[in-house]
Amino acid sequence: MKVINKPDIFSLWKQICFDDDLKSFELLFHALNARLIKFCVFYIRQKEAAEEIVSDVFVKCWESRKNLTGIVNPETYLFVAVKNQSFNYLKKYSNIHVVQIEESNEVEFINTFDPAKELERKELHFLLDQAIASLPQQACIVFRLIKEDGMKYKEVAEILNISPRTVQTQLFRAMKKLSVILAAHQVSSKSAVNSSVPSPLLGLSVFFILLKIFFIGL
Repeated sequence: MKVINKPDIFSLWKQICFDDDLKSFELLFHALNARLIKFCVFYIRQKEAAEEIVSDVFVKCWESRKNLTGIVNPETYLFVAVKNQSFNYLKKYSNIHVVQIEESNEVEFINTFDPAKELERKELHFLLDQAIASLPQQACIVFRLIKEDGMKYKEVAEILNISPRTVQTQLFRAMKKLSVILAAHQVSSKSAVNSSVPSPLLGLSVFFILLKIFFIGL
């Protein structure tokens, strides 16, 4: 497995703020740009607009660098800045009101029939990706930041302005809903082969499949 060395974001930030180091700014941009765009898309659902928002955030950081010397976690600061700019974009260009609501327990099953009959693992990953996208917005963001970006509960809590306990709750709610979707998929695809598997055991087995894929890896 190829090991990719992550840049020291804090060191780059200090060189930007204290030394006006343009090279460090370029390295910071390349290190976080793609992740910030993906994060922004969670909110506004438009990649081109997300690219502009993230670009504007970086430009403002460069222009205000002398006032940002006290930032101790620049990565979290940038994620929060992008989130805030996303909210401003939604308020300006749409009638969408960003609110935190409790979603119902209903889960919409997504048809993932694959005419090419891909391998089961690829089909499962595709199903999960669609299922993650169908989660409530905050649960989806929490799940992706922790799993895909490797962030800690505390970091995600700071970005979303919620408690670490809420982050943990959202993550396990997401896991629960994803396991329901997977169980429905397994029932529909295998009922013709074996209908004797008790549903509680099926749900438990699906949960551990989910856990293995996302937190251990296949």
